Amino acid sequence: MCALAVEAGFPPGVINLLSGFGPTCGNAIAMHMDIKKVAFTGSTGVGRLIMEASGKSNLKKVSLELGGKSPNIIFPDADIDLAVKWSTLGIYFNHGQCCCAGSRMFVHEDIYDTFVEKFKAKAQSMKVGNGFDPSSEHGPIVDKIQFDRVMSYIQKGKEGGAKCEVGGSQQGSEGYFILPTLFTGVSDDMVIAKEEIFGPVVCALKFKTVEEVIERANNSDYGLAAAIHTKDVRLATRMSNALEAGTVWINCYNVFFNELPFGGYKQSGIGREMSEYALREYQQVKTVISAIGEGV
Repeated sequence: MCALAVEAGFPPGVINLLSGFGPTCGNAIAMHMDIKKVAFTGSTGVGRLIMEASGKSNLKKVSLELGGKSPNIIFPDADIDLAVKWSTLGIYFNHGQCCCAGSRMFVHEDIYDTFVEKFKAKAQSMKVGNGFDPSSEHGPIVDKIQFDRVMSYIQKGKEGGAKCEVGGSQQGSEGYFILPTLFTGVSDDMVIAKEEIFGPVVCALKFKTVEEVIERANNSDYGLAAAIHTKDVRLATRMSNALEAGTVWINCYNVFFNELPFGGYKQSGIGREMSEYALREYQQVKTVISAIGEGV
């Protein structure tokens, strides 16, 4: 991008690239007295550090796109095959390393068993391999630190009493490949149902009523995204209004457009990316009042 900026004729200094680690390079940016705006995408913990740095420095504007534990809700009238297709994309896109991943699947009790079996079959059919291989559908975790973190959550799920229906282990003995993983028998208070894993791990939770699933879906510190699968337009409208999430998908998942704002509620962030709302994060409002004659 920077090379293209030079080629396009941007004046020197308009775009600057600083490469480094968070505690050094990132902290220097967040604490800098001459930087007026910081945008950050990453964990909620680091987002707090950036806000703290803003308060300790020049009160620079901050926009944050942080973590998530997004609910993906499948109602009994949904097209199950399409719901499985979008739900696997919702959690296994980028190998689960996605802030808006649909890691909590709420499936109505009437279709729960059928949905889980179809989801398992789809997850087991995914080809795990080198990300540079065009035939690969599921690549590696970014590094050993995150690999170990994801595997520790999988272990916590097993020890906590959840049933690992598929995956739950490393693929092969080389690299940081984790098989697409699905847990059933999960309760809302389990660690794997509450904390962001940021890996290819999803929980399938059973629900009965609309009121129940709204309450459970919103019972989270996060509010980045959510999805609804139903053919009932009125239900979809009710759910999209009730869910505490910055983005709600209906009968799809991980669909983005530059014209639409993206960002979270609660501890999923502050401000928005993309669209005209993102441009406002980099602007200031000024009021000018001028007296005409002897008075206003």
